[in-house]
Amino acid sequence: MKINIVLVEPEIPQNTGNIARSCAATGAALHLVRPLGFSTDDKYLKRAGLDYWNFVNISYYDNLEDFFNKNKDAHFLFCTTKAKKFYHEVRYMDNCFILFGKETKGLPEWLLKSNYQTCIRIPMLDQIRSLNLSNSVAIVLYEALRQGEFTHMLNEGDLHGRND
Repeated sequence: MKINIVLVEPEIPQNTGNIARSCAATGAALHLVRPLGFSTDDKYLKRAGLDYWNFVNISYYDNLEDFFNKNKDAHFLFCTTKAKKFYHEVRYMDNCFILFGKETKGLPEWLLKSNYQTCIRIPMLDQIRSLNLSNSVAIVLYEALRQGEFTHMLNEGDLHGRND
């Protein structure tokens, strides 16, 4: 199953680097919607992604309008703490796009209101505002892959063939 992770105006390079590493490990495509809160040459971004950058399919967009114009007929899911539906209650489609907002504000309110039926959330305690962005992406990404039965993934480890 092919999954597309979309970060709308990410602000923290370490989060984006960690997400890029998760995308590399799963074959998910990474879409970055500007403005970015860092330079793509940022040392923290590169360090968090380690040496996996060449395994990540990354696309850049000038803004949300540019993103939606280039991905018109796609299936979108919008991650937000404001949704009623939990992330595991939806069916992830092959080649779907899962959107995550910036660390400080999330996705724009207008976008959530106009797509409320496809908004999803991760359950949390009431007094917690949100989870870390890279953790949230990992949780939702692996649920989507689980639903696809990890079809393109390595399905068993090898204790003898790796130097971990």
